[in-house]
Amino acid sequence: MLDAFLTPPTTPPHVLVVGDLIVDRYIWGTSDRLSPEAPVPVVKVQKETYSLGGAGNVADNLIALGARVSLCGVVGADEPRGWLLNKLAQLNISTAGVLSDPNRPTSLKSRVMVGKQQVLRIDCESQDPLSLELEQAILNLASSLLQTADALVLSDYNKGVLSVSLCQALITLANKAKKPILCDPKGVDYSKYSHASLITPNKKEAQVATRLEITDDASLQQALEHFKTHQHIATPLITLSEQGMAFLDHHQLVKIPTIAREVYDVSGAGDSVIAALAFCLALGYDLHQACLFANASGAVVVGKVGSARASYAEVLEFLQRHYHQGQKILDRHALRPLLQASHPKRVVFTNGCFDLLHRGHVHYLQEAKKLGDILVVGLNSDSSVRSLKGTSRPIHDQASRAFILAGLECVDFVVIFEEQTPLEIIKALEPDILVKGGDYQGQEVVGGDLVEQVVLIDFVKGNSTTDIIHKIQGMACKTSSNKNF
Repeated sequence: MLDAFLTPPTTPPHVLVVGDLIVDRYIWGTSDRLSPEAPVPVVKVQKETYSLGGAGNVADNLIALGARVSLCGVVGADEPRGWLLNKLAQLNISTAGVLSDPNRPTSLKSRVMVGKQQVLRIDCESQDPLSLELEQAILNLASSLLQTADALVLSDYNKGVLSVSLCQALITLANKAKKPILCDPKGVDYSKYSHASLITPNKKEAQVATRLEITDDASLQQALEHFKTHQHIATPLITLSEQGMAFLDHHQLVKIPTIAREVYDVSGAGDSVIAALAFCLALGYDLHQACLFANASGAVVVGKVGSARASYAEVLEFLQRHYHQGQKILDRHALRPLLQASHPKRVVFTNGCFDLLHRGHVHYLQEAKKLGDILVVGLNSDSSVRSLKGTSRPIHDQASRAFILAGLECVDFVVIFEEQTPLEIIKALEPDILVKGGDYQGQEVVGGDLVEQVVLIDFVKGNSTTDIIHKIQGMACKTSSNKNF
């Protein structure tokens, strides 16, 4: 599933980033008392650090992933400008597209940190629009750089650079050149991003822009449809913090889960996500693969303090650790995009109750895995088992049965379903091969018409859950009988 990412690309993609350049300043210190002048902490400063924010942070994350980056934006004529230009030069990012305006400050966000906690932020910035002359200069530079770029990112922090006219001019040029256009939007009116390939608002931003309260999958899809209908976004996407992200695929809602981890600082997480998406799409990966990679990139970043970057090696390590070796038990909505991202590997599906896992089960599953690359086991829920086998079953609850199945090396994923038949889950997951027991010989196999191949595997004789239960019951009766003497 993750084979596509195992080797970094031999030819790095070229991504053009246009947007608001910001310097993030961190003032680190300690505090053990409140000020006598006001109920605020007194911070004893220990050090100061600086990092790229806004469009600069997007560019920094692209460099960390191995991309080649061109950057366009505006700075002032002040001290933060000098630091920013030096930092860009250190990253081998050309500063030819970074123009100076002496009438505005370089955007500077100062954060006061006590330990790993932010206690105060001070912003020095201008949100005034650029002069017509400066905007035209940015457009000319970006138009030239776009000719050799593989993707365009518009990083909007509402600091005046990305006006409606500049956004629409760049989107028109990129569409004509058939380059993917990714926008990190701000504000209420998203018409400035009309006809972009992808937008990446978070849930709160999407609610403000659509005036819809997102509370469930239905309202989430409604918000995404709003962007597609009103702004003509090819693929609207909404980031959902710890719940991952969601997008529309031919009007079907697709949710890509993320892995929960300790969050130290969300600063720059959105920049990391859009950088990873642009990196993957510029390389030609499909959106399912790009979202999987971007989720991992965002997870790496929130585990750090400050506007951090996620390197290709860090993202790959995270993917291997959390998706390749673990997280086998998923619901159908989370599993579907992972299987789609694994194409062209062949997916084998089988299902059952798997109560009191025994040798026959293990042999059956091992043989099933040999038929393809990925083995998915559909597991009947407790209520489903009761309806099929009676109120005395299952012996083990669904969580225990899923955990035991996931411990088998031959099983790649376990997905629990409530229905009495696996038809709906087969429709959702679209496996290539459907495996059932040899006792289905001559019978119709549910979902068999939805797959390329149906394979029947004979059970190991003398091994069944029913036999084991009868044996245990017999032993229990014998023990109880002996106690009477």
